Amino acid sequence: MADSFEELIEAYRSCRGNKRNSNYALDFEFNWESRLCSLEKRIGNETYKPGYSTCFVITYPTVREVFAAEFMDRVVHHYLINKIEPKIDKTFINDSYACRRNHGSIAGALKLRKYLNKITRNQTSKAYFMQLDIKSFFYNIDKTLLYDILINHVKKLKLSEDEFNEISWLSQVIIFNDPSKHYIIKGDPKLFNTLPKGKSLFTNPPNKGLPIGNLTSQFFANLYLNEVDQFIKRELKIKYYLRYADDMILLSNDKDELFMAKEKIQRFLEDKLILKLKDEKTKLGSVYDGIDFLGYFVKPNYVLSRKRVVSNLKKKLYYFNSGFLINRTYCNEEAVPLHNPPSYDEIATICTSINSLFGHLKWANSFNLRQDIYNNHLGMLKEYLDPKDDLSSFNIKSDLGLSLRPAVPSP
Repeated sequence: MADSFEELIEAYRSCRGNKRNSNYALDFEFNWESRLCSLEKRIGNETYKPGYSTCFVITYPTVREVFAAEFMDRVVHHYLINKIEPKIDKTFINDSYACRRNHGSIAGALKLRKYLNKITRNQTSKAYFMQLDIKSFFYNIDKTLLYDILINHVKKLKLSEDEFNEISWLSQVIIFNDPSKHYIIKGDPKLFNTLPKGKSLFTNPPNKGLPIGNLTSQFFANLYLNEVDQFIKRELKIKYYLRYADDMILLSNDKDELFMAKEKIQRFLEDKLILKLKDEKTKLGSVYDGIDFLGYFVKPNYVLSRKRVVSNLKKKLYYFNSGFLINRTYCNEEAVPLHNPPSYDEIATICTSINSLFGHLKWANSFNLRQDIYNNHLGMLKEYLDPKDDLSSFNIKSDLGLSLRPAVPSP
């Protein structure tokens, strides 16, 4: 196809992103043009096959198994997603917030608060929420059903025959690839023994489950659950409904409506998507009690950040002021000793981390909390960082000593 090489270049650029200095990206970049030419031919003559994945277990915030595709395969993932996501995403409901442009966790939490005020008529009426969670969602996705759903969408994209055939074949290769057959272990192998039952591709039935860690898996998950989104909005007529991944929120002024909706959603999931609700995760309550959603505790009149987010921030600051920097490894966090005084890179790393967490906090009613963190927990970082007036983020001070300056890049 005439444009396929340009599309692969664009996929390579978006895949490289902010990971340009990783070993995998540097290795690929050394000879990127010939690699992309070879990849274009293999996709064109249908000889492309996914390579080995790097498999590891993360323990924060929960224990999970991750399969990270090698760089070449990530380029292919971006190539496919760039072709199909923009048009298919338009068919999704607006209130699906996971891994979508102009959506995300903050947008989801703010929209929930907006809905709470609407359904309570600005806190003058009773209203209830029901929160549903799908049992081991990623590991119970049926690959054959997923592929059929995808092809039904692709048929509506008005593609040429060559484009349709390429997308169909490439989607099949990616969806039915089993990374548990071709992998490299990173991190502590003993952590695999801590995985909850039913949450590992190594023990999954054939053609079940998608690897957590791939761009395609994120899009495919939204595509799969778009089926239940449409059912809830079109058939059940639930006006106030939001979803982030497999976490679903339904709002109503009538408890009975929520109970009936749950029964119908359960039947739909079992009959149409071969999934089940996790009953022990189902929550029902008054919206005035607050809803734990996307790292926030949301009520009609205010939003709070979850304790875990605050504890994580205080933990990073405590370690830094004790002479350590917390780094995230393949499997866990590790405390690395700081230079004395800290290097510019170390200051930049902790500044980025703090800004990320303060960026989360600023969308909650948290000004007093941010003041407390700045006054009582920032410690020696006050020597290196300047806060914005609203304490929403920090900048590295411009008058630091030469020893803290970033290295001058080579010509």
